[in-house]
Amino acid sequence: MTAASPAEQPIDDATERRNRLVISLLLVSAFVVILNETIMGVALPHLMSDLGITASAAQWLTTAFMLTMAVVIPITGFMLQRFTTRAVFMFAMTMFSAGTFIAAISPGFPVLLLARVVQAVGTATMMPLLMTTVMNLVPPASRGRTMGNISIVISVAPAIGPTISGIILNVLDWRWMFWLVLPIALASLALGMARIKNVTTPRPAPFDVPSVILSVFGFGGLVYGLSSLGEAANHPGPVPGWLPIVVGVVALALFIWRQLSLQRKDKALLDLRTFLAPIFTVSVVMMAISTMALFGTIILLPIYVQNVLGLDALQTGLLLLPGGLIMGLIAPFVGRLYDRHGPGPLIIPGSIIVSAVLWAMTLLDQHTSQYWLLAAHVTLSIGLALMFTPLFTASLGSLPRKLYSHGSAVIGTAQQLAGAAGTALFVALMSMTAGQLAQGGVDPVAATADGIHTAFVWGAVISMFAIVAAFFVRKPADDEMPEGAVVTH
Repeated sequence: MTAASPAEQPIDDATERRNRLVISLLLVSAFVVILNETIMGVALPHLMSDLGITASAAQWLTTAFMLTMAVVIPITGFMLQRFTTRAVFMFAMTMFSAGTFIAAISPGFPVLLLARVVQAVGTATMMPLLMTTVMNLVPPASRGRTMGNISIVISVAPAIGPTISGIILNVLDWRWMFWLVLPIALASLALGMARIKNVTTPRPAPFDVPSVILSVFGFGGLVYGLSSLGEAANHPGPVPGWLPIVVGVVALALFIWRQLSLQRKDKALLDLRTFLAPIFTVSVVMMAISTMALFGTIILLPIYVQNVLGLDALQTGLLLLPGGLIMGLIAPFVGRLYDRHGPGPLIIPGSIIVSAVLWAMTLLDQHTSQYWLLAAHVTLSIGLALMFTPLFTASLGSLPRKLYSHGSAVIGTAQQLAGAAGTALFVALMSMTAGQLAQGGVDPVAATADGIHTAFVWGAVISMFAIVAAFFVRKPADDEMPEGAVVTH
């Protein structure tokens, strides 16, 4: 007989207050790290000009961040089992604060890129910590509502990130984007040191170095290969663009094979038995597809708005603000609807809305009204709000408690890899198309608009697969996947 999880046991008032405090502190810290993740979007065109780098190079400030997260997040499955809540929190916020400081003092692109990698290590640790803690502390009947409240934070932070970035760039140097975030990060670290409590019991867990090495080459090769495609189209290098992709595919296959071997002894770095839960598998696939399209859109819209429509950084940030705020506003209602009706009535229309908006964005050109673009972005945000909270809740809720940390790590890895691949792919498509047209004598602005059109066509096509997957996601029953069904063969 399996012991009940903390989320299933009756708790006294003192324990409930402790749990609320821990979740609140994690939410505050998550807000800071997510704000940082999106603050760079509006700044990319500005950095391209200020640092003298191409779009393909500038997008590495976002891609390297997500790629680092994709490499580090699998390790969090080990960390969350081996170390206490407090220790993992301290590590995450210390790394993030250090990366923010390095970015603030960076003299140019190479150091700034390094700083983003250090920041990403902290961010990669914080998000699985938040999700795993919530799954352990919150009863199944109210997880949708709690995930909806979390979505407020992870929606509002990206929404105000571009606006804050735009305001800063309008009056200050780009380094102030980090100087202003640093005090908030340090305050979160200090508050956590003083108040956060341990809510999990660490247990011995193995750390497999070969798995880490294989994950670096697997995820790194795939994303680097995709990122180099756009640059290679205009500036061919000594290494063929397909070679890193082949290396990545082979390394990723070896990584999966090693995890399947190690998990028989409960020694896997990333336990893939989470995929034995059908709801989890379908939800992860759907999140990956949606994230690929989403991050590709996030990276292209500021470039389009500034380089094609001619808006400045502040106007760009204000244009993207309402969508994120609306996403955060409706997130609690989405969570409550999930608790009552399950994911189907939410994610099916949500996936259709997202796909429809991406198809509409294929019509963008040099003369598109900014008000039309505002309406499209708001509608896209509503569609995403209907999807992400139900998908997070249904996927993790279909797993036994023992696999919560691994499930959070798998979801985070899939999201970041999909986001990095989507960013790299969209910029590669834009760069190749715009480069070819520019060589043929087409006006640079028109060439950029056509390149963005090509990228959005691919994003719209990818989004249609999420519609199909949406029909296979349902609300998991309590104890849907008994622990024995997962940990034995």
